Amino acid sequence: MRSTLRVTAALCWCVFLGAQAPNPQANGLQPDWDVGVILQEMSAHGARLLPLLEQLDAKGWAEKGASETYAAQLQSSKDQVRTLTDEAKALARNPERLSAGLELYFRIQAVDQMIGSLLEGTRKYQDAALADRLASLAAENGANRGRFQVYLVNLAAQREQECAVMDREAQRCRGILATQPPPPRPTTGRKK
Repeated sequence: MRSTLRVTAALCWCVFLGAQAPNPQANGLQPDWDVGVILQEMSAHGARLLPLLEQLDAKGWAEKGASETYAAQLQSSKDQVRTLTDEAKALARNPERLSAGLELYFRIQAVDQMIGSLLEGTRKYQDAALADRLASLAAENGANRGRFQVYLVNLAAQREQECAVMDREAQRCRGILATQPPPPRPTTGRKK
């Protein structure tokens, strides 16, 4: 019974040691508050971008011979920017959520691509000055997007390192358990 308790205690200790996260600063990971500022700025950028997207008239473009897909792209862009604004604000409160960070980053990439297409339509079918303002505003987010990308790569590397440490510790604990002698068998109760 005592050896079983010791083995269980050793296993728990190993899991505890393996679960200890390394210091994020040692890995070059930006502190949460710094990333939170970046995410708040990205959210504010989306809030500034939306009114400019509202000025685009994709239905009027179609009357001038543009493809109907511009209207769908414009609506999708507006929806994506609204979601991006909300997600960035929410992620700023807990920026170490890797899956949410990746989802936000991919959404940013999608918005950038759609805006690139809408710029062409705006320039050709509506107003070149409006297209220039949209291009300028869209470019403002480049530095924050780059910093956020670096943060995500570093966060993923940290998570990989944590998983590797936990895996090594689990393997070590399994090795310890495998070398332990089996617990003694209880006697049947008869004395000789």
